[in-house]
Amino acid sequence: MDSRRTVSIIGTGAYLPEKVVTNRDLESIVETSDDWIYSRTGMRERRIAAEGQATSDLGAEAARKALADAGIGAEELDLVIVATLSPDMFFPSTACFVQEKIGAKKAYCYDLGAACSGFLYALDTAKNQIASGAVDTALVIGAEKMSAFIDWQDRSTCILFGDGAGAAVLRAGGTGRGVMESVMGSDGSLANLLWTPGGGSRNPISHELVDQRQQYLKMEGREVFKHAVVRMGDAVVQVLEKNGVSADDVKCFIPHQANIRIIDAISKRLGVADRMYTNVEKYANTSSAALAIALDEAVKDGTVQNGDLVALTVFGGGFTWGANLLEWNKP
Repeated sequence: MDSRRTVSIIGTGAYLPEKVVTNRDLESIVETSDDWIYSRTGMRERRIAAEGQATSDLGAEAARKALADAGIGAEELDLVIVATLSPDMFFPSTACFVQEKIGAKKAYCYDLGAACSGFLYALDTAKNQIASGAVDTALVIGAEKMSAFIDWQDRSTCILFGDGAGAAVLRAGGTGRGVMESVMGSDGSLANLLWTPGGGSRNPISHELVDQRQQYLKMEGREVFKHAVVRMGDAVVQVLEKNGVSADDVKCFIPHQANIRIIDAISKRLGVADRMYTNVEKYANTSSAALAIALDEAVKDGTVQNGDLVALTVFGGGFTWGANLLEWNKP
């Protein structure tokens, strides 16, 4: 266990855009059906950001709700981290735009890129900053406007994603163990199974690249599925062992909301189907926002209560993956 300062989550918040796109709506865009999508993914609908809404707008809304839930002002923040794969622009960081929107003048800010694993990576990063004494209070946001980066002509990917943001406020102190030890990993040799190949320094934007639609997300779904099940399951087993906890001790398991079949496979392996939290039916895969949104909902709907142990696990492009354990004790 971490011998430094205890770090607790003192507030959470989430924001989902108003526009709802159902599976039936998608039938008019690509060759698919409601039954086909639901049977393979567990998704019924997703939220899509309004025209003119950027990732920082979504993140700022979630941040305001988390700050209100924590009962603190933005001026008390020392650090703001935004996890995203759909930034407002290459630079400056989306976190700087969020800082300006919410008035966190004292904080230093940066983005973190770990695809769908981003929120957990950012949570662990902020926790360690606070535990070491470098900062006292941090805001961690997972925010995505996936609708701007998916190919609406590709039925294999456009059905899977939605827009949204979630946030958590972390602070030194609190009762219990707070945010505990994490387990994380990466495998860059498999990057080409889930990536956006065009638009960066390797393949800069050009007319040819746009004509080839290389600026959009590409995925080898079956391969991603197999790796996600193994890596997230392994990470949960390892994080329980690292923290000296058994699966029976955990009240709620919150996985990355990518696909109900992935979640079901992990549930079966761990024997925790009755404690596995899902909202993929409502929001689809919101990438780095998914875990943050699910945590906020689990707390707000009473699934997670003070004193409960909660296991979080993620998997994303990179490949990246990880798990964390926290004892929920919101003041």
